[in-house]
Amino acid sequence: MSALPVIAALDTGDTAWMLAATALVLMMTPALGLFYAGLVRSKNTLNTFMMCVAAIAVAMVTWALVGYSLAFDGTGDLIGGLGYVGLEGVDLLPRNSESTIPHLLFMAFQATFCIITVALVSGAVVERMRFGAFLVFAALWSVVVYAVLAHWAFGGGWLAERGTLDFAGGVPVEMASGFSALAAALVVGSRKDYGRLALLPHNALYVLLGAGLLWFGWFGFNGGSGFNTGANSVLAFTNTLLTPACALITWFVLDLIRNRKVTAIGAATAIIVGCVLITPAGGFISPGWAMVLGFLGALPCYAMIAWRPRTRVDETLDVLAAHGIAGFTGILFIGLVAQVGWNGLADGLFYGNADQLLDQALAAIAAPAYAFAMTFALLKLIGAVTPLRASEHDEAVGMDVTYHGEEAYVTGEGAILVMPEDDGDIAIPVADPA
Repeated sequence: MSALPVIAALDTGDTAWMLAATALVLMMTPALGLFYAGLVRSKNTLNTFMMCVAAIAVAMVTWALVGYSLAFDGTGDLIGGLGYVGLEGVDLLPRNSESTIPHLLFMAFQATFCIITVALVSGAVVERMRFGAFLVFAALWSVVVYAVLAHWAFGGGWLAERGTLDFAGGVPVEMASGFSALAAALVVGSRKDYGRLALLPHNALYVLLGAGLLWFGWFGFNGGSGFNTGANSVLAFTNTLLTPACALITWFVLDLIRNRKVTAIGAATAIIVGCVLITPAGGFISPGWAMVLGFLGALPCYAMIAWRPRTRVDETLDVLAAHGIAGFTGILFIGLVAQVGWNGLADGLFYGNADQLLDQALAAIAAPAYAFAMTFALLKLIGAVTPLRASEHDEAVGMDVTYHGEEAYVTGEGAILVMPEDDGDIAIPVADPA
């Protein structure tokens, strides 16, 4: 007589936490829009934010239709199956015997990761990429890049089978977005004023507020990746507090050494770098090592941001440095300092297990290579069908007016529009067309 399958029971506490975590991660995308919008020139504020808003719609729909199935259906080495297409079979029961939350909630939580990753890539091409072309790119990239890498790391793919540790998305989110951003910047090309004029952030307060909201949302991003209210979620939650704080201190010191000033933009960037550093490692390393990661991991990211403007690559908002390099560093750091006593899975090199570092290094090579190559090819393909770049005129005027017919800021005293009515004229102030 065969044994009956073990069916996990739903846990209301775990479910409540994951509902909150999903909402926190979704909030990160408009927070990213605010962060990005402050970093660009004022004439591109709305367009930059709208790219993040568009990512919510496009990535969510593609994820529900096919992305989730390719990422989490089956255990193929390279890609999942089609059993969950259109959310077929994704219901209110746990997805497997180890889960304590509804399958539908697991899908929704994973969707928010896909959404923000697509939005992150936009930071490489803001101020010059056509909005329509970005929508096409977002839909295709979420399937051929994000879903594939999510399967490799989280869905039973070859990295997961090898034992690669990635707690909350160093592979499909951070390294994927960072190295895809590099490819996108190379294909789309530089802004017309790049290298000739100082293209400065127009609103540091937006940048700081966006960074603060992103840090807040990251507690759901990392803490929720334990999928319960247990010890691993608590560890990741706490480490998400520690690592960015330590990265901030390193950034302050570097800014003082380099410029004799602690900048607001630098502080906001340090928060993001710290959150990214701990994303892959959050539930695998001790709080002490999480602090070390923040202090030391900020160094290569700062160096990349300082060096990149000297190149001809206009990777506008330094997604490669803040996400690609930080994610790469976090993935490798796991291979050095992971401890069974904290994660229950594997030790790193410092604790006698060199194989774990090899597994992490393989992920740190394969994921960036795939993301870069596929993004490069995808944009070349889209560019063969429709232009990727806005015209020089549109770029000069600004993407807000060109693609949205609106401006973020109303300037001047404004004109008066007189509307005739039966009971008398009504004067309505409108924006000055000048």
